[in-house]
Amino acid sequence: MRPAILFPLFAEIRTLSGVGPKLEKLIAKVAGPRLVDLAFDLPLGVVDRSYRPRLAEAQAGRIATVEVSVLEHRPNRVKAQPYRVLVSDDSSLMELVFFRAHADYLAGILPVGARRVLSGRIERFKDRLQMAHPDYVVAPEEIASFPLHEPVYGLTEGLTARPMAKAVRGAVEKMPALPEWQDPAFVNQRQWDGFNASLLTAHNPVHDSDLEPTTPARQRLAYDELLANQLALLLIRANLRGLRGRAVISTGALKAKAIAALPFALTDPQLQVLAEIEQDMGSEKRMLRLLQGDVGSGKTVVALLAMLGAVEAGLQAALMAPTELLVRQHLASLEPYAKAAGVRLACLTGREKGAGRAETLARLAAGEIDILIGTHALFSDEVTFKDLGLAVVDEQHRFGVHQRMQLQSKGKSADVLVMTATPIPRTLALTAYGDMDVSRITGRPPGRKPVETRVMSADRLDELIGHLRTALDRGQRAYWVCPLVEESEKIDLAAAEERAVMLRQALGLNVGLMHGKMKATDRDAAMAAFKAGETQLLVATTVIEVGVDVPQATIMVVEHAERFGLAQLHQLRGRVGRGSGKSSCILVWHEPLGVTAKARLKTMRETDDGFVIAEEDLRLRGPGEMLGKRQSGLEEFRMANPSAHADLLAVAHDDARLVLARDPDLKSPRGSALRVLLYLFGRDEAVRYLRTG
Repeated sequence: MRPAILFPLFAEIRTLSGVGPKLEKLIAKVAGPRLVDLAFDLPLGVVDRSYRPRLAEAQAGRIATVEVSVLEHRPNRVKAQPYRVLVSDDSSLMELVFFRAHADYLAGILPVGARRVLSGRIERFKDRLQMAHPDYVVAPEEIASFPLHEPVYGLTEGLTARPMAKAVRGAVEKMPALPEWQDPAFVNQRQWDGFNASLLTAHNPVHDSDLEPTTPARQRLAYDELLANQLALLLIRANLRGLRGRAVISTGALKAKAIAALPFALTDPQLQVLAEIEQDMGSEKRMLRLLQGDVGSGKTVVALLAMLGAVEAGLQAALMAPTELLVRQHLASLEPYAKAAGVRLACLTGREKGAGRAETLARLAAGEIDILIGTHALFSDEVTFKDLGLAVVDEQHRFGVHQRMQLQSKGKSADVLVMTATPIPRTLALTAYGDMDVSRITGRPPGRKPVETRVMSADRLDELIGHLRTALDRGQRAYWVCPLVEESEKIDLAAAEERAVMLRQALGLNVGLMHGKMKATDRDAAMAAFKAGETQLLVATTVIEVGVDVPQATIMVVEHAERFGLAQLHQLRGRVGRGSGKSSCILVWHEPLGVTAKARLKTMRETDDGFVIAEEDLRLRGPGEMLGKRQSGLEEFRMANPSAHADLLAVAHDDARLVLARDPDLKSPRGSALRVLLYLFGRDEAVRYLRTG
């Protein structure tokens, strides 16, 4: 149960005075639906109205607050022209400019002969000072009614600054006096105020420097949020670990058969990681391990060998991938080695229907399938294993904590191994996977050559197509990636369908096409044709970003490379360089090229180390966008920035571990305050794992 002290904060925005249905919808779009969301929506900027010059000395372009006399009104004779009001102080004249003006309203707030205090941006036009639409117009005795320093919040179309700021103020005022959940000695050492005082300070910036993540108020709030995150993850972890596991012991006979069938030797990093996994599986505790490995580092082989260990112990294993394409690919690549080991492999996606599906499910429940590969269809209630011993999740960033738990519940005490080819910076790994142990496969498999990366402007497209023609004539295969499927009116991007037509005409070749809006069967057919060499060039959207494996493909062209994130560009580049031939990746950019995009392309040219790229991606984009907000299992923070607050994250991690070691059920005075913290930041799920009392 959420503590009663927090009830006012979890009320809906419409409970604030002045917020009707229309305004509620707009504010919710920006901040969220509840008062707590508004209170956590920190300012992005600050308007300083403390500059009080005489008009003759006013600097153009600055926001100024001036006291003037109203001299005359000059109504617009033509509708398209602005309405002007002439004002002055004892040093100079200034024109106030109003578009779409109501004369009666302006006559009321700016009566001729009256003194008024105005605040707004002063500009110079044809040697005369101007202020268009002053933000404030008040009588001198009312100057206290407008703030000299105003916080600026994120807005959306139809939502203006003043109602947003008023709503945030209303939400912050509803914040009850909360108990102190931090260690007093730690707070004193950092010279931080309490949570409530820090929130007030953060919402009342005076200078731009008050918006920095390093200010004491913002650090305090960030630390509270990070501590809630780390406590929640450790509670979930303790719960999963607390469920009885079982020791999965095998002699390694099946593993040896599969290794003998491999056309290459395992690398030292692969063997090291496999040893870590086998050690976890052999213990009585449940395994919960994240396996990170750069594109093409050989994670899937390691996962197969781990699954064979479970099968040899008389259990079943499951491998879950985010797309049907990846499922089919895993099936094709693992089948020969499963066969060599004498293991029964099957696949289950949304496409399997009717009798075939029913038969697969029946065989699975009867224990006649050893390893099942599938999409999130494996989550559905109808999928029942006889005895699931190991669940492997591929491309972990598509699945959050909830799905991890859901999949694990399929087995009485199944071990879980999650894999990602999107290297995750250490700070984010802690916020998203603090409930897991982490293994890394470093380096590239033997025989893999680095991919030569070039950056090219779009005005050299003809030259690029000429080089491509020469390469394809020599029998090479290439990908051409476009960011959109069909022409968008808003953003003029090279659409995949149009680009495919253009390249067919330019090259005189059969060009394949693959995008997310095609039926799965058509996508598979396009991929199969490319794999078989029936098409030498495949034009695609980012559906090929993850896991597609065609060793014969040696050229990757990414069009509008400036629109892709670093992690995505790195994934796309990883689709080539998978065979023994020399490979290249050409990143084609279009104007205008921003500073961040330029930095991304430079990084791609200079390094192919996924972990270096991930750290740089975090630095350039911030945590929210790292892996695509909506699809990622990554935490979205309101007040913390894991990049800027990395040092605080490490402290929060240690603090959370210490707290739970001393007080696992959070029953001490600090523990009960920490329960309030968990509910405040929406970690209700984690609190459920605490024994009540």
